[in-house]
Amino acid sequence: MTELSQDQQTALEAAAFRRLVAHLRERSDVQNIDLMNLAGFCRNCLSNWYREAAEASGIEMSKEESREIIYGMPYDEWRARHQSDASAEQKAAFERNRPKE
Repeated sequence: MTELSQDQQTALEAAAFRRLVAHLRERSDVQNIDLMNLAGFCRNCLSNWYREAAEASGIEMSKEESREIIYGMPYDEWRARHQSDASAEQKAAFERNRPKE
C-alpha cells in the first residue's frame, strides 16, 4: 500500500466526503429511510457527524446549519421538494434494522 502523509490522507478523505455529499444531492430520489434501511445512515446522520466534528474543533454549528451544508439548501426546502411519506414497508424495515438501545 502507498504510504500517505497525514496531509495527503486528510485531503483524500475530504475529497471523498465532498464527492459523497455531491452524489447524495444529485440522488434526491433516494429517500433517507431507504439509506437508513440499507446502509444504517442517511443524510441527517451525515449532517450530525459534520456538526459533531465542527464542535469537537471548537466551531459552534446548529443542526440547521449542518443540514444545509449536506443538503445544499435548507432542510425544510429539501423535504418539501424531495421527501415523500414513508410506506408501511419502509417503516417496518426501519424498525427491524434500527440499533437496539
